[in-house]
Parts: sequence; structure tokens; C-alpha cells
Amino acid sequence: MKIARFSHDGKIDYGIVDEDALVVLAGDPMFAGFDTTGERVPLAQVGALLAPVIPRSKVVAVGKNYRDHAAEMGGEAPGEPLLFLKPNTAVIGLGDAIVVPPQSERVDYEGELAVVIGKIARNVTPADALDHVFGYTVANDVTARDLQEKDGQWTRAKGFDTFCPLGPVIETELAPGAMLRTRLNGELKQEAPLTDMVHDIPSIIAYASSVFTLLPGDVILTGTPAGIGPMKPGDTVEVEVEGVGSLVNPVRAPKETAR
Repeated sequence: MKIARFSHDGKIDYGIVDEDALVVLAGDPMFAGFDTTGERVPLAQVGALLAPVIPRSKVVAVGKNYRDHAAEMGGEAPGEPLLFLKPNTAVIGLGDAIVVPPQSERVDYEGELAVVIGKIARNVTPADALDHVFGYTVANDVTARDLQEKDGQWTRAKGFDTFCPLGPVIETELAPGAMLRTRLNGELKQEAPLTDMVHDIPSIIAYASSVFTLLPGDVILTGTPAGIGPMKPGDTVEVEVEGVGSLVNPVRAPKETAR
């Protein structure tokens, strides 16, 4: 089942994707279930597909979770998941612009699968971890690579506004062996099966939940494969996860500050 968060007639609603329309839900399905209002909105009449979730507390990300990416970064994959956080203010949706901040001279794309937490998770086991998942979406872990190297830690490099595109929808079921692909201006840059992850989804959830409580609406970015590279204003980046969807965002320069 694919679930969208969308704008229509001056309001924001949730809906189940049904071919070329959205079946409008009575509320946020993560908290209100899947009762419908009886209204159907054609996709062609939707104002915009918004980020399908705004994390209530945090975006948890995993670094170097594909061996080929760890190698291209000059090291080996960590023996345990390498965790860092992105603020929820970094989240944008389908079609929203990734803004290159003036502090950085190199901003990279990193296509990833994102896991949306649906139930409170604290010290869960890998065997029970998927019971706490609401669904899956597509993410771009945008990174100011030069600031990452300069700072020696990742908070600033990963945390700028617009640096966490999510979308286009939440898919409640993930196909085994689905492929992740990233394209820059239509050119394929990243391609890998999700099975190439060093630490799988249940292990990541269990590990993260042993550090901090995961709340409904929290998002986990599961890492990026090899092929990362820079984006510049005027570019378009697309991240696709088979069975989930394609997340497309333009890249632009910051607007000039009024004087």
C-alpha cells in the first residue's frame, strides 16, 4: 500500500494511492488508522505531493553501510552501524529545491532507502524490529562534503535546511532485493540492490533503539552505495527505490538576501 501526504484545496491530507487517484484518509494513518472519508482526489488535481512524513523528533542516518561506498570514502565498512542525526528541519518533499548553502563549495547527493518508524521502539531485538516499521520511502542524504571534511564531524555538513528530501510516498511493503538507483540530470550514478547493505534493516533498528528511543514518525536513512558525487545549481537529482517510487529534486543557489 502506498500512502501520500498531499496538498489540495488549501489543506493537507493523507491518501492511499489507487491507480490515478488518492483515496482520502480521515487523518494521519500512523496515528488514526486507515479510515477513509469517501473522497477521491485525482492525482492530476493534487496541488503537490509533500514529504510523506515530518519526523516528530529525529532523522537517524547510517554512514558507510555499503562496502563499495566505504571504499570510495577511503576506508572499510564499520563493524557496527555508524549513526548520526539530521534535524527534521532538513526535510523537504518531491519537487522541492535542494539549496546549496553559501558556506559550501561541494554538495553531494547520496541516494538511500528510508525506514519510517510506526511504533515506539526501545531496546528491540532484530527479530522484533520490523514490527515497529510503518513503511518505507526514498531519501537523499544531501551532504556538504567539504564541510564534512573540514569539521571532522557531520552535524553541519548533513544538517542544512533542504538536506533531507523524502518521498514521494510511504510504501508499507518492501520488495526483497529491490534496487536503489540515483540519477543526476538523467545519468545513472548509483545502482545497487538493497541486499548489499552491510547492516540490514532489522539490525539497524535494533542498534539505534539501544541508543535512543525511536518514536512514531522518526525516519532512519539506511546508507548509500558507491557513486556519490557533487550537484550544482541547475541540476536535477532523482533517487529511485524499486517498488517505492522516485524522488526528484532540483538544485538551486540560495536566494540573495535583501539589502
